[in-house]
Amino acid sequence: MKSPMKSIVKRAVRVDGIWAALNHTVVPAAKYMEYARYVLAPQKLPPFDRDIFADKTVLHGNFAGMKYPDMLSIGSMLYPKLLGSYERELEPLIAKLCTQPYTEIVDIGCAEGYYAVGLAMRIPTARVFAFDTNSDATQLCKAMAAANGVGKRVEIGEFCDGETLRTLPYSGRALIVCDCEGYEKQLFDEPTVRAMAPHDLLIETHDFIDIEISTTLQRMFEPSHHVQCFTSIDDIQKAKYYDYPEIADMSLEHRRQVVRENRPAAMEWLYLTPKQADRV
Repeated sequence: MKSPMKSIVKRAVRVDGIWAALNHTVVPAAKYMEYARYVLAPQKLPPFDRDIFADKTVLHGNFAGMKYPDMLSIGSMLYPKLLGSYERELEPLIAKLCTQPYTEIVDIGCAEGYYAVGLAMRIPTARVFAFDTNSDATQLCKAMAAANGVGKRVEIGEFCDGETLRTLPYSGRALIVCDCEGYEKQLFDEPTVRAMAPHDLLIETHDFIDIEISTTLQRMFEPSHHVQCFTSIDDIQKAKYYDYPEIADMSLEHRRQVVRENRPAAMEWLYLTPKQADRV
């Protein structure tokens, strides 16, 4: 950048109004595009290992046996999902959630349906509402639900805002799973937080887009929910310590190619459970 332009930019970002406008439009968008570039980078396995996922079926974890209709994942890496290592930081929690008698499951940012379909399979009494603004994602989610025999219980929508979330036909205690790429603060406004008082939530927060997301949500939910935080681990640690037989004989670099999730920074999940349940 030439020095006159550098000078203009330095002066501009010191002005609160200009910075506020940039920070609510261009800057977060640039951070999200950087994240998308990481996530959508081509994933390649060593040639001699290409048959690991030939059946397009999840091999391990809570959703072992779940079938993928195509070798496609929307917005996140495919191979960790098929291996069963995807978001393994949450594996004990997801196992616990799968034992709960939820009446509804709401998946906001469902992508191709990893959680929406997986949870529908594991909790056969639940009605599932899956939302994604990506039309490819909703088509894949529908196909994946059908391929795994839960198509009649998975209802697919597009955009989910606070009003949509508040007005779904809840019949009991629901589980809300949210991975909406930085939209969390807008989605969980005060009326929506109040409406979520009876329900469990698992929210992936994207603080690298907006560093206030996690702290804001914790503060808003604290009156009504217990809050537990989970933190992601980096791909290097996964390559070194994840112990799946399919990758046991691979080099560390090849193992990383399989298990990498390409997160640009450490991320958090907030697991929220109702305080009103303490009084029952």
